[in-house]
Amino acid sequence: MTNPLSAIIPSMSNVGAAAGPAKQSKVEGAAKQFEALMIAQMLRTARENNEDEDPTASTMLDVADQQFSQVLANNGGFGLAKLIVKGLNQGQANANQQQSAINK
Repeated sequence: MTNPLSAIIPSMSNVGAAAGPAKQSKVEGAAKQFEALMIAQMLRTARENNEDEDPTASTMLDVADQQFSQVLANNGGFGLAKLIVKGLNQGQANANQQQSAINK
């Protein structure tokens, strides 16, 4: 029987503490990028209500928002990246426990 998570997402197998530092680093990086996207979307949505903005300023503000959101996410942000990594690690641990129970 195969691991259910590795059947769906092969690169996510062994994400937990038993995984190598490179895989854990990739998971953390992806979680930080996701958090940065969420922060950028929040900033973009907040700016949509500003009607007196010219199109050139809008483009520059989008670039600034992306950079700002990346810096925020890399320095802890809202803590969403940590929650994602924790959830993925717990999900993998649960899947490994279920797999061990099935194999017994």
